[in-house]
Amino acid sequence: MKWLIGIVITTALAISTGPGHAQVVDKKALTLEGARQVIATAIGEARRLQAPGGVIAVVDDGGNLVALERLDGTFPAGAAIAIGKARTAAIFRQPTGTFEDIIRSGRTPMLALSDFTPLQGGVPLVVGEEVVGAIGVSGAASAQQDEAIALAGAAAARALKPGLAGAATTRKVTFIDSRMVAAGFDKGAVLVNTGHYMVHASHRDADGIAELHTLDTDIIYVLEGAATLVTGGGVPEARPTEPNELRGPTIVGGDSRRVVKGDVIVVPAGVPHMFTDVHGPLNYYVVKVR
Repeated sequence: MKWLIGIVITTALAISTGPGHAQVVDKKALTLEGARQVIATAIGEARRLQAPGGVIAVVDDGGNLVALERLDGTFPAGAAIAIGKARTAAIFRQPTGTFEDIIRSGRTPMLALSDFTPLQGGVPLVVGEEVVGAIGVSGAASAQQDEAIALAGAAAARALKPGLAGAATTRKVTFIDSRMVAAGFDKGAVLVNTGHYMVHASHRDADGIAELHTLDTDIIYVLEGAATLVTGGGVPEARPTEPNELRGPTIVGGDSRRVVKGDVIVVPAGVPHMFTDVHGPLNYYVVKVR
């Protein structure tokens, strides 16, 4: 069996112990298979954002590299920067964007820290309540896009657990703090991805393209803005962008309706849909159910 999260027994020599004092602890650890799943989700987000390139690095909780993928077209230094972001997020247990903000506010002595990359795009990977590693992304179109891709990978990590890929989802409550939600809506990002359902914080400032999901039903809740949603019809120039996903420039013969704040729309799997005439910013949640 391939385990997405391995259980590592960490031993420690006690200097002074008495009866009942624990001398070993159980600790979750990120495996190669788990790291690959995180990277696969991040790559999917990079493609959705049409990123021109990027390097995605995943490290363990000590900042040691576990896996790395370099997308075509990425500049050579991207790998070192992505690893640095991931390592910083892992060992400090904080998103690297936090340190970039702190330094911009005037705390420049932090730049003297060794092995420290305070650039947006590094996010800790949390399973349950434990940090098991971190993801770092570099080389996308912008720092904000780096972070959006990293947040998608971090969302995938929250679904990792002991067992085979595709096992039943955890019964633990998932909490996403307001800062991560706000960052998600800044450019659009996956907040939760369990393999059975996904919660996406979506943001649009302009018209979209035609989408068709062969397996996922989209439940859309409009938070802000307005747009015309075209559904049904056909996508004459549809092309696969990733497994079970098709995209095309437009829809022919669909139905149009104006959607505004507070509207909820359910788009069944296999039904083409696209946003046009966006009056933005258009922010909306998408819950994808498979």
